[in-house]
Amino acid sequence: MRNIMLLVRRELGAYLKSPMGYIIVAAVLAINGIFFNAFALGGRPKFSFEVLRLFFYFSFGTSLIASIFLSMRLIAEDRQSGTLTLLLTSPIRDHEIVLGKFLSAWLFFAMMTLLSIYMPLLIFVNGKVSFGHIFSGYLGLLLVGAAAMAVGIFGSSIAKNQLIAVVTTAALVVLLIVFWLVAQISDPPIKDIAAYLALYNKHFINFERGVIHTRDIAYYLSVTYVFLLLTTHVLQARRWR
Repeated sequence: MRNIMLLVRRELGAYLKSPMGYIIVAAVLAINGIFFNAFALGGRPKFSFEVLRLFFYFSFGTSLIASIFLSMRLIAEDRQSGTLTLLLTSPIRDHEIVLGKFLSAWLFFAMMTLLSIYMPLLIFVNGKVSFGHIFSGYLGLLLVGAAAMAVGIFGSSIAKNQLIAVVTTAALVVLLIVFWLVAQISDPPIKDIAAYLALYNKHFINFERGVIHTRDIAYYLSVTYVFLLLTTHVLQARRWR
């Protein structure tokens, strides 16, 4: 646990000291603000719960994109700089390296996500929504971020540099989203399997509407666990080369 916390502190400090982290935060907040003003608040009159649902709908996309760019440096940067060998030969286990790096990126993502809380609160100026709906939506975003971040650290572990890490992670995330489209044009049982595997629709749409189901939480945690486990195996393979 001590090793994990040391890595979290080190990696989180790297995000806070790097201008890239602040650029990503500023870009996400700006895009969310534009979409919130143009599509959620603008256009035809909407009920308050619909405005909030649209906010989480757009935030889902920006959360995925932010996760891809935040996770690209986690292992690929160490490989580029040559510090990965030192890390792998240090008295720290592979799963501790993966967890430490993952938690640091996810904590930064969580802070970035919670900075947008002022947007749902603006709804109270002329409307009313339940705090349970707000909690549900943010829980969904944090779970989506964790899943995408786990995919990202896996992509970073198999890539030679950060650019390839971004492309690899984006391809994997798009694949998980495409399952949603496959479910729309398929018949059972492929339809049911594809719908369950998709990052969106079957799982996130409930959080969007203010509904929390344990099966949806279990899905995102399962995706997170699987890709963190795969990343650990990749590091173990590198250690024995």
